[in-house]
Amino acid sequence: MTALFRLSYYIITITADIIFYRIYTDKSGLLRRKNGMNRKVVFIDVDGTLVDYENKLPDSAVTAIRQARENGHKVYICTGRSKAEVYQELWDIGLDGMIGGNGSYVEDDGEVVMHQLITPEQCRHIVDWLHGRGLEFYLESNEGLFASEHFEEAGQSTIQEYTRRKGKADADKMTVRSVFPEMIFDGDLYRDDVNKVSFILNSYQDHLDSVEEFPDLKPGTWGGAGEIALFGDLGVKDITKAHAIDVLLEHLNMPIEDTIAFGDAKVDIPMFDYCHDSCCMGSGGDEAKAAAKYVTDDVDRDGLYNAFVHYALIEK
Repeated sequence: MTALFRLSYYIITITADIIFYRIYTDKSGLLRRKNGMNRKVVFIDVDGTLVDYENKLPDSAVTAIRQARENGHKVYICTGRSKAEVYQELWDIGLDGMIGGNGSYVEDDGEVVMHQLITPEQCRHIVDWLHGRGLEFYLESNEGLFASEHFEEAGQSTIQEYTRRKGKADADKMTVRSVFPEMIFDGDLYRDDVNKVSFILNSYQDHLDSVEEFPDLKPGTWGGAGEIALFGDLGVKDITKAHAIDVLLEHLNMPIEDTIAFGDAKVDIPMFDYCHDSCCMGSGGDEAKAAAKYVTDDVDRDGLYNAFVHYALIEK
């Protein structure tokens, strides 16, 4: 009886260990709980959330992300930028990966999980249409940002106005090259690696016409709400940040209950709605603030750091 009892005890113990491991371990083998706290998967927009509207990265944001990862949380940027716009300064923070192109690209620990591109035929159509209307633009690819022939000159005043609308006093000092330091000005514009295309709006009608011209793509605007928008863009249809998060969570085998989204703009609302918790920066837009469950301080007033403390991702 003693030997049988010991055998039963060992079987029960091993079974319990296996169950514990399966319940509290994610796909990469990291424990999802420690001291009773779930490990979180954090998604951070870049422009206006991680960096300010002058592309400056607060030291407090770097500290917050590094401490959160030390505490076992996973941190991903979730941005409209393509990978080529995620400069080394951001990777040097220490990130688990990224969602780019507003959801067209997903990367985890160097592994490409999903990448949906504009087709070469669609790219040619876009380039020819924009040239025909005299609209300057740039192609967003993981290999770089490829500007149209006169984008640098035409984009100067537009970039300054975009920065001015964000409340920055030195907006007149901004240049296309300071905002896009690695932009390529003499590259091939007929490409097979394009995630998204952004173009300067001469009027809001340019956006409305793009909706009619490209039913197979996802048209949008940025740099202002509605008719005061500065830029139009065209991307892969049926792609959102929320869809990309869903793809990544399935890859990680992590539940939606352990997610927090941080953003500042209307384009972030789908991930606010999808994630369990959501936080808008104090410097964000009114629509984004209304959609978020929590509003923190401005990006340049330690907003991200303070929000990480609020969610107990780190200790102050």
